[in-house]
Amino acid sequence: MLRFLLTLSFSLLFFHTEAQKQKVWIDADTGNEVDDVYAIVRLLYQSDISVEGISSAHFNNPDLLVFDKWNQYDTKNISTIDISQQLNEHILSSLGIKRILCCKGADRQIGRAWGGLDARPSAAVDALVKLVKSMPEGEKLDIICLGALTNIASAVILHPEIIPHIRCYILTAQYDSSHKIWNKNEFNVRNDLNAFDYLMELKTIDLTIMPTTTALPFRFEKSDTFEKLSADIPAYRLLTERWEETEATSMERILWDLALVEAYLCPNFTQIEYRNVPPENGQREIKVYTKIDSEKLKSDFWKHLSCIQ
Repeated sequence: MLRFLLTLSFSLLFFHTEAQKQKVWIDADTGNEVDDVYAIVRLLYQSDISVEGISSAHFNNPDLLVFDKWNQYDTKNISTIDISQQLNEHILSSLGIKRILCCKGADRQIGRAWGGLDARPSAAVDALVKLVKSMPEGEKLDIICLGALTNIASAVILHPEIIPHIRCYILTAQYDSSHKIWNKNEFNVRNDLNAFDYLMELKTIDLTIMPTTTALPFRFEKSDTFEKLSADIPAYRLLTERWEETEATSMERILWDLALVEAYLCPNFTQIEYRNVPPENGQREIKVYTKIDSEKLKSDFWKHLSCIQ
């Protein structure tokens, strides 16, 4: 009887612990650069969260129209959303992960080049909305956006009822903390300015932004990184191979997306302040990472990576 009660207590404790995991959705332009893969792998191996889905984001930009190459890709007939989707699927299959949804997002910005809020329906939007609606009352989904904001903007435009049940953590824009000035001259904003402006103006959504200016100190040296990832482990191979694929000659990289993920996981190593959105987007305040302790965040990354087998 005692053994039964102990077993039952352990089972209930395990169930309670599992049930308390924070649910996370990752939206990533994974095919664009090296940092998305590092960010995704880091989240997949965080024990107290449950990654429920990964959606692909496009990285359409004007260079695709006028240059023969974008990073390692030929630009002729390029489909950036397909590149991101294929890489997301490759990450999950390489790590033997089958339970996580892997959904294709929109292939272009919301609206048009001159503005507008025409949403872009996609498999990613459908799956994200279905997940949010299936969650228990009072539970919230954390959405981590690493690229253009097309998918999350489309989801809330088409289904505004999910807004109270989500929190968004976004890598985007530049911000001058000392002068409290925003600058939209940034890659993710440029790839869907309409979506960025829409979310800035949407007073009911919970936003926390990591400006790229805050992430600037989060630099990794290739030699040190590859030395730490030298073991023959699938997750390590993904990280080293992606660095080589995207820019093998770079001896140092800013891992922008990983900076956001580490800040999300380790808020004690960051400084978050309420700041006004850009003046053209209204008067409301949002949460902004104005400072990070890069060394402590990097140490946390390596501590968790060292536990992967």
